Formats: sequence, C-alpha cells, structure tokens
Amino acid sequence: MTGIITLAHGSGGKTTNDLIKNIFLKHFRNDIILKSDDAATFNLSGKLAFTTDSFVITPVFFKGGNIGKLAVCGTVNDLAALGAKPLYLSCGFIIEEGLPFDELEAIVEAMGKTAKECGVKIVTGDTKVVQKNAADKIFINTSGIGIIEDGLNISGSGAKAGDRIIITGTVGDHGCSILLEREKLEISADIMSDCAPLNLMLEKISDKFKEIHVMRDPTRGGVAATLNEIAAQSGVGIKLYEDRIPVKDQVRGVCELLGMDPLYMANEGKMLMFVPEISAESIVNELRQNKEGVDACIIGEVINEPKGRVIINTITGGNRIVDMPVADQLPRIC
Repeated sequence: MTGIITLAHGSGGKTTNDLIKNIFLKHFRNDIILKSDDAATFNLSGKLAFTTDSFVITPVFFKGGNIGKLAVCGTVNDLAALGAKPLYLSCGFIIEEGLPFDELEAIVEAMGKTAKECGVKIVTGDTKVVQKNAADKIFINTSGIGIIEDGLNISGSGAKAGDRIIITGTVGDHGCSILLEREKLEISADIMSDCAPLNLMLEKISDKFKEIHVMRDPTRGGVAATLNEIAAQSGVGIKLYEDRIPVKDQVRGVCELLGMDPLYMANEGKMLMFVPEISAESIVNELRQNKEGVDACIIGEVINEPKGRVIINTITGGNRIVDMPVADQLPRIC
C-alpha cells in the first residue's frame, strides 16, 4: 500500500478492512487470525502465564529495531521471565493520522518476523486511528499468553540468600542507543539497541536447570531498578561487584560524558537470573553457547542484610547503596 493513514482507516468500514487485509493479515498470517473472529480460540492445558505491555517509544525506528520488534520482544521476554513458553500474542494499534503506509508496514513486518523467530503467533488485534497530533506516530499494546511446564516456580519473590546473580549480557545498550538517536548528540559512538527475544535461549536453560529462582528483564530503570524490585519482593539484600558488570566501552564512555550510570539505563535483550551458587557457573557456560548470551556473567549475590537494599562493591574497594531511581533518566524508552 502507498500513501498515508487517514481517519477513514479507523472507521470500521471497507477502508479499515483493506488495511487489515493488506498489512496486518499479510504479516501475521496464521490459521487462528485468518478466521477473523472477534476473539481468538485455542486449546491450552496446565499452568499459564499472561502479560500485557504498551509501547510508546520515540524514535519509532532505531538502530537494532523498531517499535514493532520491540513490542513482540518485550512481551515474549516478560513471559519467558516466568519460565513460560510464549504461545499467542494479541496486538492493539493506536495510529496517528498521517503515518505513511510504508512505515506502518515496516513495523508490522518486523512484528511478524520476530513472532516467527520466537515461535509465537499473533492471533488477534485491534486498530484505532486518531487525529493528527493526538498521538506520536504509533502506539502499540501487546498481550501474551504462555504455558509453564511442571517443576518451574520462578518469581520475583523467590530470591534466597546465597543465590548468585547472572546477567545474560552487557548493560545499557538500548537506553544509550535511544538517547543518541533521539537527542542527535554529536558523539562518535556506534551503539545498537540490544532488542531481542530471549525465550528460546531461556527455554534451553530452564529445561536443563529446574532450580532457577528468579528471572526478570531489566528494562525501564535498568539493572538498578529491577534489582531493587526483587530485593523488596524477596525481603533480601543484594550485593553487586562493579568490576564484574559487563558494559561496552562505548556505552561506558557516553555515560561518563553525560553523567549517567549504565546500571540505570534500559535494556531490551537481557535477563537477570537468580540461581543457587552450585549451578551458577554451569548456567553461565550454557548461556554463552547462545548468541544472546555470549557475554553472560555472574555480577553479584543475594545476602541476608540489609533487607530490601542493593549495595555495590566499587572498583575502589568501597561499598555504596544502589537506590531505586525516582524517575527515568530517559522517558519513553519502550
């Protein structure tokens, strides 16, 4: 399709149907969504996980992806963080009048491609069109459902003293990439978002290691916010080791230049994992066999005190508190 989105594309008539047929069904094509019913029907059994998320990132297109890829990865990773195998997604679009069709199709195509890579199906959705300046190009909501195999009980409240804390890769890539693109800073750094689905890698790990206690992706607020959340949920303390936290040189350089901390920068393709000490090294080695986990490492441990607090052992040998951020260093990051 050529041209731009108009309010008629949200009217529910022929123009809407043409949009759905020529863009959405084209890229989300599967046996369930092609029924075009008001709701998707499918059979499931066992323990389920269900999540929803909305994506309002600016810019819509960025190095390493776009809002469509991000929407699928974000929801799939939230399910994978509970040990679930993602199966089905829904998607809702709020599109601003005037969005070019080629941009919309690029976004939808990325969603369809990423869903296939993850082994999930986008089975139902909704489209609304709003007047010019009533949104910022496009907002997307995705919900997902997955099934959790017997023997897995992963939760933010499951951290135990003695657990080792693993990060599956370098921190701050997404936040730093978006910052540079949005603000068009004249800084010589080629940093790409880490936006990626992690479910297939994590399925391999959870199939082999049933004793994972906690998993969570450190998105908004970064590693710092996520670890504070887990410390509060589990009623434990967390100790990090600054010299073990993997940060790309370019990300570190940009953060130092701008007075930012990589621990508070968003990530969209990394997972924090809390596992028993006895399994930690084996899990890291297993993660490193996957392209999304080549930089996996142990960055800290769970301690009894101070409960609900995160502290970091600095490279100078001292300790400092890593507080929960009061606000985003960079809003509209996802």
